[in-house]
Amino acid sequence: MTRAPAPSASPAGLERLRLPWWAWPPSLLVAGLLAAEVHMGFPGVRSWLPYVLLLPLAVLILSRIGRTRVGVAEGADGEREVWAGPAHLPVRFVGRADVVRGESKQRALGPQLDPAAFVLHRPWIASAVRLEVVDPDDPTPYWVVSTRRPERLLAEIRGE
Repeated sequence: MTRAPAPSASPAGLERLRLPWWAWPPSLLVAGLLAAEVHMGFPGVRSWLPYVLLLPLAVLILSRIGRTRVGVAEGADGEREVWAGPAHLPVRFVGRADVVRGESKQRALGPQLDPAAFVLHRPWIASAVRLEVVDPDDPTPYWVVSTRRPERLLAEIRGE
């Protein structure tokens, strides 16, 4: 597993793991309440500063969380690679690949999780894929990556 800038070739094929719309209102409400709490302690001109700072900061954090991309794209050297956020793995080093959902996902991320595994987990996404890494030089035994369309990702890895 190596870390590099996101692929420039065919980024449209990568799935974006956006935060669902229903997570935005409560998050912005919490930021607004926190700003109101600070506002109550500072009268005058300083009272508006928490709103100006905390609400845009909340929007920035929420949008940053949703920037993560997952998929198969062509790397800098022209080789097909699996991308999961900043990490990428050449497809030739992917061994067994499985879809994990529900209780299988809980076990894969809980008691069965190897501490050396690469994990890109988004709790608001119900499914994930588990990709075995067969690169002898890579200490990472496997990847567990959240995706909304696991079958499509596995088909892309297989070249279908």
